[in-house]
Amino acid sequence: MCGFVGVKIRQDLKEWREDLRIATSSLTHRGPDDFDLFVDNKRGVGLGHRRLSIIDLSSAARQPMASDDGRFVLVYNGELYNFREIRGYLEKKGYQFRSSSDSEVVLKAFMEWGTDAFEKFTGMFAFVIWDNQRERFFLVRDRLGIKPLYYYIRGKTILFASELKALMAFRGFVKELDLASVQQFLHYQYIPSPHTIFKYTFKLLPGHWAVIEDDHLKMYRYWKPPIKPSHFDENDFSEDNAEKVLERILTKSVEARLISDVPLGALLSGGIDSSLIVALMQKVSVTPIRTFSIGFDEPGYDEAPWAAEIARHLGTDHTELYATQAQAMEIIPCLPEIYDEPFADSSAIPTVLVSRLARSEVTVALSGDGGDEQFAGYPRYQAAWTMTRASRLLPGLFWKHLSAVLKRIPTDHAEKTYSICRKTLPGCFEIENFRDKWQKVLGLLVHADDMLEAYRSTICVWSEKELRMLVGQELLETRFEETFRETQDLSPQERFMMIDMGTYLPDDLLTKVDRASMSASLEVRVPLLDHRVVEYTSQMPETLKWRKGKSKYLLRRILAHFVPEGLFERPKMGFGVPINKWLREDLRPLLLDCLSPERLRKEGLLDHRLVEQKIGEHLSGRADHQHRLWSLL
Repeated sequence: MCGFVGVKIRQDLKEWREDLRIATSSLTHRGPDDFDLFVDNKRGVGLGHRRLSIIDLSSAARQPMASDDGRFVLVYNGELYNFREIRGYLEKKGYQFRSSSDSEVVLKAFMEWGTDAFEKFTGMFAFVIWDNQRERFFLVRDRLGIKPLYYYIRGKTILFASELKALMAFRGFVKELDLASVQQFLHYQYIPSPHTIFKYTFKLLPGHWAVIEDDHLKMYRYWKPPIKPSHFDENDFSEDNAEKVLERILTKSVEARLISDVPLGALLSGGIDSSLIVALMQKVSVTPIRTFSIGFDEPGYDEAPWAAEIARHLGTDHTELYATQAQAMEIIPCLPEIYDEPFADSSAIPTVLVSRLARSEVTVALSGDGGDEQFAGYPRYQAAWTMTRASRLLPGLFWKHLSAVLKRIPTDHAEKTYSICRKTLPGCFEIENFRDKWQKVLGLLVHADDMLEAYRSTICVWSEKELRMLVGQELLETRFEETFRETQDLSPQERFMMIDMGTYLPDDLLTKVDRASMSASLEVRVPLLDHRVVEYTSQMPETLKWRKGKSKYLLRRILAHFVPEGLFERPKMGFGVPINKWLREDLRPLLLDCLSPERLRKEGLLDHRLVEQKIGEHLSGRADHQHRLWSLL
């Protein structure tokens, strides 16, 4: 894996050359093994690259990489899993290769097919090609947004990079806060693409490529997840056949991601997705796979014992670390440097820890990310299923009134009542981590007859009403609305999954994993997000994803071929840390200092009265505002 940066200005680049060097060096964690620059002072163009050597460790694979005739120059971050097949075709066409790297295949595939080459690539990637002849840039990002690509256009200045920190190293970069992005961050805990925390700076959308010519950018889409047709016939999918096909596709996906010239392993949480990936890795490997897991001595946050049992059953070479609270909290001051812009997914903390653990032994690790979005793994999908049926029984007005009544009940009282009644409720009403989920349940009841707002209520942190008080602005439309319009023929559950696939997945989950792993110089590969897997599962009947109150139905069936059900049939735990508790204890001084009324009044960005109210309610135990307060910190 690698990091790259580039610049184009309408003047001689000599004065900016040092900026380019500093910007490239800021990405050393993404590529500690090699470094080089390409500079064309006359045209005002510069490219920088930091390399993490994975395939072809020789200097022949060094970047920036120029074509033989010097017309095209490439900077590339990623892995192309079908590069050998493409290379074989190109060799038959007469192309000669100086290295055995996939980056050279990307460059020469572009020379052969132009922008049509992007659809031929299987893998995770972000890259930029400079066309020296026509003085234009091509920016490309993989289908699911596994690898990042940021760009900045203002006036005659064009910048791009793998991370925001590299852009900020340039003297011409304007660090002007985008208040609309601040608001969206507080609503969702991340900033939805294409926006960033800064004006004039954007993320290239997944499955898109862009051309920048004469200081203007044109965007094109080369892939999107296929939407199940309205005339879809579930009888076309035999359950047994679908299981065989999916296992075959997943096995091929795993095999392709085992190509490496450096040590390789897997991140094993003990959940269904990572356990299945490890099982398939072990299935095709002749030696024990190295697996890594992280544990906490905290009830409700420790899956390490399950991971150890699964590793023992599969025969992997397993390493686990039980992180202390002090070790976990040491990560917190590092998060702004790792993520560059506001990012409030607290599971970034254990992700950084497990990445550092894995990097102590391997350079590449496979993970199970992507299963939840394809197989209804999140509670919000279950909630959509439940509320769809509930709204058929009683009108939305009833649920709104019920929500208003329930809101008056203190959270701790509601939790006690639920714990008494939960055994008598159907499985679809099972609520894990009740204190965390209670407010979302109430929000869902209010919007029982409006699926888009129901979806928002399950993922939002600060509500739109609270945001108007907190920031003083209306929430702007995002790509959620666009996806919702495109998926109107799908069930609410499928619509929720499609929205997540295009927003939450790249902008939260994959961002979290990329920055956390690359901060440790670890490459993470995600077999469940091979585009062929996604294309197959998107056409699959809901009944193969969700059945009898359980998600991941087909994944469970496949995993049962390798692991006894008793090792994975348990409530979903998630991959998090007890932020709720920490804010009341060890993080309390930081909370009260950073969000003091005096500081908030001085900064003038947030309404200190609302923040003070939420802090008081959380510290007293009257409510659980961990996500709201963590997002502000």
